[in-house]
Amino acid sequence: MYKQRNKVLSLLLGKRLEDSQLSSEKFNTLWGIPVFASDAISSVSYAGEEILLVLVPVLGMASFKFFLPVVGAIIALLAILVFCYRQTIDAYPQGGGAYIVANENLGEKYGLVAGAALIIGYILTVAVSSCAGAAAITSAFPEISKYKALIAIALIVLLAWGNLRGLRESAVLFGLPTYVFILTMIVTIVVGIVRFSSGSYTPQEHEIAVSNAGDTLIFVILRAFASGCTALTGVEAVSNGVPNFKDPATVNAKRVLYAMAGFVALVFFGVSALVNMYQIIPNDQETTISLLAVAIYGKGSIMYYVVQVMTVVILSLAANTAFAGLPLLMAIMAKDGYLPRALVTRGFRLNYSNGILILLVISSLLVIMFNGSQHHLLPLYASGVFISFLLSQLGMVLHWVRNKGPKWQLKAFINGFGTVITAATLVIIIIMKFTSGAWVTLLMIVLLVVMMLKISSHYKSVASDLRIENMEKANSLIHDAIPGKVIVPIQDVHRSFIKTLNCALSCGFDELELYSVCDSEAKAQKLKEKVDQLRIYSVPVTFKYDVTELRNTNEVLLHHIEEEVNKLPPHQYLTVMMGVLVTEKTAYRSLHNRTTQRLMSKLQKYRNVSVFTVPYII
Repeated sequence: MYKQRNKVLSLLLGKRLEDSQLSSEKFNTLWGIPVFASDAISSVSYAGEEILLVLVPVLGMASFKFFLPVVGAIIALLAILVFCYRQTIDAYPQGGGAYIVANENLGEKYGLVAGAALIIGYILTVAVSSCAGAAAITSAFPEISKYKALIAIALIVLLAWGNLRGLRESAVLFGLPTYVFILTMIVTIVVGIVRFSSGSYTPQEHEIAVSNAGDTLIFVILRAFASGCTALTGVEAVSNGVPNFKDPATVNAKRVLYAMAGFVALVFFGVSALVNMYQIIPNDQETTISLLAVAIYGKGSIMYYVVQVMTVVILSLAANTAFAGLPLLMAIMAKDGYLPRALVTRGFRLNYSNGILILLVISSLLVIMFNGSQHHLLPLYASGVFISFLLSQLGMVLHWVRNKGPKWQLKAFINGFGTVITAATLVIIIIMKFTSGAWVTLLMIVLLVVMMLKISSHYKSVASDLRIENMEKANSLIHDAIPGKVIVPIQDVHRSFIKTLNCALSCGFDELELYSVCDSEAKAQKLKEKVDQLRIYSVPVTFKYDVTELRNTNEVLLHHIEEEVNKLPPHQYLTVMMGVLVTEKTAYRSLHNRTTQRLMSKLQKYRNVSVFTVPYII
């Protein structure tokens, strides 16, 4: 069964990777740019459009007087964030971004708020980018516009599959198109400027119904700025994913950060300048990029379709930033006990496959709920992102003040300036976008924080209930037993294990094997010392273990049991006895016994293997 499972996964995901191959799955600068920077780079396809969708209904053609200044302000804010986050990369090479910075410097609850904001931001990145990609497709082929949501979901599934195949596989699959998109947009900017300068294009006259709702000019501009700040999503991803870079990781991460800022500034401002020159007015049937490509190349031309195809690609790949960043973030938070520990487990290709699958499901549900409309999703977007920005910058200020170090005053000032700027921007976004959907994001952040605190409290309660004060206490819990033969998996000498051990010793076997899967040799030796202190006289005891830092525990355990089954003489049986934690609260049941449940489902097909579970009520 183990070999058959591996064959199926190899067919779908590629050859199984060993633990030692993790380092070869990390990124250099070349491949890190498309994976971690494509989100910000892709913003050129919708950020400018969102600005105009605010300005045009109120100001009409006068919108173009304010369009480029708003774009310039957003690019200036990007430069500030990049300068601040380069310091975060140096100070926190272990990754984690805003969550680790806020948790370490501001406290647990602030860290959870930052983590929750990032989780929501990553999920929305996938949903928004895939919907925008689908919009680019339907702009070129309006006859399939009714399938926009299905197209978006298909893009999400493709990205999830690519990431399940592994880090380097996703980088190669998604990397080249990112660079082709950048080249395509640079060519479009140059051609557009040349054509406009030659006088071969005259902007069309537009009749626009202007609203007289009493909006003041400053209010309209601030609302447009808040809408355009969606261009800044994805900046956090680089600092959050530093561990995914090859050594020197911090150097490669900062290079990607700088490259991302340069590409965004060039392409975002260049495309916005063309939109301004050609006076492109967005509409519900066609994206701004599509309208611009029509104006420059002509509808149906080869270059028009090249622009549309590459826009679809980059928008799809923007979601890949989330597929690279969110599983790592959730694994870090799960290690800290705030999310289910199954999220820490690496999959067949050494990636955090559970996190990838969760992102796939939730983002697809959002696409269905909002009928594939990125315009309806975007108001939920920027508020959560800027909450993480604010907490990260504030946490960095306290980091420098507490730890000092060379030029700490200058570093604290830089992050302090970033704190003020991000706080002001967050206030603008919340006020301007609150009724449009920002309140939903704020509510979800609160609910996520409450859930994570509940999970943490539960894990701490379980650890306290399982804890045995010393080995003398452990020995006092072992009862006299009849000799027997059984394999008992062991993680530690705690109450659940002792109960399972007592059950095994009382069942009449003639040999006892204690087997453990450890993440380090040191932990294995420490556990062996505890086992050697157990006073078990009535049956021969052997202690075996395997060490793996990355592999799924039940996968290694299953492989060991299958090896033992193959050694059995004819007509003999192997018994596996495992402890299970039983909780009366349904909400917490999914947090336990994943290894036991999966192992039982695999082993129940063997006629010569018996599996017993020993419940321990918590």
